[in-house]
Amino acid sequence: MSFKKRFIPCIYLKDGKAMSDFDSDVCLFESAVEAAEKYSNNGADEILVFDLSQAGNDKAHEAALDVLKDICKASDVPVIGAGNVKRMEDIKKLLYAGCKRACLDYSDGLNVEITEEVSDKFGKDKILITYRQKADILSNKEKAEKYCEELVCLSGKEDEIVSDTDLPVIIFADADFTGEVTGLLTDERLSGISGPFISENSDKIDGYKTECLSKNIPIDVLEPEFSFADLKKNSDGMVPVIVQDYRTDQVLMLAYMNEEAYNNTLKTGKMTYFSRSRNELWLKGETSGHFQYVKSLYADCDLDTILAKVKQIGAACHTGSYSCFYNEIASKQYSEKNPQKVLDSVYEVIKDRKVNPRQGSYTNYLFDKGIDKILKKVGEEATEMVIAAKNPNDNEVVYEMSDFLYHMMVLMAEKNVSWEDITDELSRR
Repeated sequence: MSFKKRFIPCIYLKDGKAMSDFDSDVCLFESAVEAAEKYSNNGADEILVFDLSQAGNDKAHEAALDVLKDICKASDVPVIGAGNVKRMEDIKKLLYAGCKRACLDYSDGLNVEITEEVSDKFGKDKILITYRQKADILSNKEKAEKYCEELVCLSGKEDEIVSDTDLPVIIFADADFTGEVTGLLTDERLSGISGPFISENSDKIDGYKTECLSKNIPIDVLEPEFSFADLKKNSDGMVPVIVQDYRTDQVLMLAYMNEEAYNNTLKTGKMTYFSRSRNELWLKGETSGHFQYVKSLYADCDLDTILAKVKQIGAACHTGSYSCFYNEIASKQYSEKNPQKVLDSVYEVIKDRKVNPRQGSYTNYLFDKGIDKILKKVGEEATEMVIAAKNPNDNEVVYEMSDFLYHMMVLMAEKNVSWEDITDELSRR
């Protein structure tokens, strides 16, 4: 077995806070969402979230799921949900909150009976199993291998790693772990390391990954198709880089890379440039905190320009503007054709009507009548769209679909659902 090793910080979620361990009252972060953002930005490959709300307290459990939803929104890496699972419905709630995968707990024989049901319903690739003693897995080995994708050894003891199975194992390291992280990951049975130690040392993940690379331990890093030598340089020996927001495609800035900046960007996952004015390497955000985390890098057809799509923290421009391109030179009136921008624009108008009503506005009429009227209209427009689809004229379908989308966006605004919520969910499927 050989796996790309992953670093997976944990969030022990209690009352919206990130605790240091299962049974601890020590709070690492007042906001669990803040913890998720930090771990995601620090190079975590996934984040494992345990719901520590009191068993049987449905109100606290629902509140935890709301926080989990916010965690999934804030994180740029996949989130694994765990804790408070008793039936299939609980796995569904974790996945519906935005988790990429969810955990069944086999400790003391728990959750075993629902394994086949949840795997058939959501897919084997969505299911992990947590355990503390390998006997918990060995007594249910056939079921585990058939219906789950990965194991999580919560005990952190290497002698509890299940050896006679092809299932990869994520091992925990507790806060008192004194071993060598990279030494532990040389075990071919392990696919990752998690636990309080990784959470408390998340700022060292980049260093652990560098050490892994030096020891030929496989990890998930940016692997370039082109070396800097493959790229065509300008007269200064550099390559210009156009930087875009990876979510909106907004152009943020233009900068330059030399070979050292190029290699450092690939190594750290943070955009690094060469400052021509200061004549030195420039890690974007090193002084301001406005880092740019790499999502993708492309070279153009001539290999003389790089297009970088990034997650921008704060502002890209030194003036404080989000983008450097804010000085309009000239423009013409035009109809926006970008579907995302059109839908965002219409939705923003609808949301504004809710906050700032206008007399005679049909949108405000719907909001005033309330949810039942909005739902009635959504149903009516859905029916009209179906009827139009049976007719040969495509124009009629376009018209009815537009009506349906408008009323759907009114419903979205009424229920505080954003387009980002919808697109995030679609991208996870």
